[in-house]
Amino acid sequence: MVTVVGPTAAGKSALSIALAHETGGEVVNADSMQLYRGMDIGTAKLSVAERDGVPHHLLDIWDVTEPAAVAEYQRLARAAIDDILGRGKVPLLVGGSGLYVRAVLEDFEFPGTDPAIRARLEAELAAGAPLYALLTEKDPVAAAKILPSNGRRIVRALEVIELTGQPFTASLPDPAPVYDSVQIGVDRDTAALDERIALRVDLMWEAGLIKEVQGLTGIRDGRTASRALGYQQALAQIDGELTEDQAKDDTVRGTRRFVRRQRSWFRRDPSTTWLDGASPTLVADALTVAR
Repeated sequence: MVTVVGPTAAGKSALSIALAHETGGEVVNADSMQLYRGMDIGTAKLSVAERDGVPHHLLDIWDVTEPAAVAEYQRLARAAIDDILGRGKVPLLVGGSGLYVRAVLEDFEFPGTDPAIRARLEAELAAGAPLYALLTEKDPVAAAKILPSNGRRIVRALEVIELTGQPFTASLPDPAPVYDSVQIGVDRDTAALDERIALRVDLMWEAGLIKEVQGLTGIRDGRTASRALGYQQALAQIDGELTEDQAKDDTVRGTRRFVRRQRSWFRRDPSTTWLDGASPTLVADALTVAR
């Protein structure tokens, strides 16, 4: 199989369509926000026409009220990949959600969950308890990898620590591959990518992101969906907390920060071959790597 990873707006989707046509492949989505039904504009989800006849798997599978569930995604993605392989086709795992990609490619199981522990920690977080400081005390390595503002991941890390009695980082073992995968990374010059992100955000608002968000019943109740880049800002604009320009600027800044985290994650893997998303020979270069 072929894996196409890299930061937001680098050109992964367009490359995946070209590779699918050249290899007889099918795309398996590895963008965590594109799993949600109705979240199309803000996630740059390809329309049916833009997919150009290439089968896509694991798009629009969850309601916006459902929290992210990497273990469930792992099960569904591997089932899709095994089906594609069984039909003699090439699976193309495509996306910028690093943990989701790793969950598919590497052999590890996610720790379980305890609704009572989760509910207590979430209540403590909502009440303003210093949970990030607690995580820093219990697992400084995990805390260093989680933003202090990311309450969902802080709660999850503390939940795992309480369940297992071990640091959260101990639940993510050294990689052991499940699939024989060629890994291609797509990136661009930072200044050029910053421009593409700003343009993408402008186009999101022009395409009707606010209307899309207003039509997503229950999105405010979705712990994951409501915090997605663009959607969080659109909700703030709808509520009058931000002007349109402020919402767009905040989305651009947040996306650029996210790109830095994506690069940090994916660049750690020495098996990934990196290509320039702006190169006129990108598709040919990717085919050379894949073959």
